[in-house]
Amino acid sequence: MKNRIIEVSILAVSICVLGYALNSGINSFKDKDRIVSVKGLAEMEVPANKITWPLMFKDLGDDLPSLYTTINTKNKVIVAFLKSNGIAENEISVSAPEILDMQAERYTSNAPAYRYNATSVITVTSGDVEKVRKLMSGQTELLKQGIAITGGDYRYNVSYEFTKLNEIKPAMIEEATRNARMAAEKFAKDSESKLGKIRDANQGQFSITDRDSNTPYIKNVRVVTTVNYYLKN
Repeated sequence: MKNRIIEVSILAVSICVLGYALNSGINSFKDKDRIVSVKGLAEMEVPANKITWPLMFKDLGDDLPSLYTTINTKNKVIVAFLKSNGIAENEISVSAPEILDMQAERYTSNAPAYRYNATSVITVTSGDVEKVRKLMSGQTELLKQGIAITGGDYRYNVSYEFTKLNEIKPAMIEEATRNARMAAEKFAKDSESKLGKIRDANQGQFSITDRDSNTPYIKNVRVVTTVNYYLKN
């Protein structure tokens, strides 16, 4: 009889333990089905640290050797102007001139005033953005020497870049993740739940854009992180 009582007691305890385990498992399963997906944004304004400045001018003529001589002379004047204003030689590149034979143009109905149209480009690439920007505003000095730097050609626009993204990535990801958690905690509180562990996360893509059209030398860096959290009762 005593052994029978012991056996029944053991069975009862086993059933209770099994019931508790099943109940915990079911609750845990339910919790895993409850997920909140949130996004965290991080933005930062940074100055561009690289500038590319194409100095483009055009010349017209009927004699190719004379045209090449004129272009080379003007190129030397431009390079001297740049160097005298602190631009290093390794920051200057001179491209071969583009020559367009106007008489060979099939779509020209009228006889051109000059046969050849030459385009020459000297490009400054520098990490000292402010120095080059100041020099750009002083290029009228070239006009006094008979050289007109022209614009309007989309191929030769000034460009600004930010190349130090890896230096600010960790801090921005941390901020974006923190903002995502704040949003998740607010959702959990409003839904009378508790925030659980992270199920998974997606860092998202970094984007670098001009702050606005008037200040292309100031960049806006942006990243959106997506994080999925479990919710608990």
